[in-house]
Amino acid sequence: QVQLVESGGGSVQAGGSLRLSCAASRASRSTASIYDMGWYRQAPGKQRELVAVMISSGGSTTYADSVKGRFTISRDNAKNTVYLQMNSLKPEDTAVYYCTARSLSLTAYWGQGTQVTVSS
Repeated sequence: QVQLVESGGGSVQAGGSLRLSCAASRASRSTASIYDMGWYRQAPGKQRELVAVMISSGGSTTYADSVKGRFTISRDNAKNTVYLQMNSLKPEDTAVYYCTARSLSLTAYWGQGTQVTVSS
């Protein structure tokens, strides 16, 4: 079992920046290692969508086209913490942002979500 605790959401004006953090903790040493960690978001009335994800081994990243060049995902493997630096925020980035982690067996775990609101 993996627990994810998110922080860093809030309200900002368009063009501003926010940094999200997500710390993963495992209930026991027998829990599978984490394969990847990342962020999804869900705006009102829309489906949850991938924002960015990073594979633990090697650090390969994937970004949604809508955030490329503005958002950066990074990770501190020693702390099992993933970050999402969000710059040049737009009103359309407004959503609940969810941290996610997958074990080596690709079991997915989700955080509780953190609200990001960007005003124009």
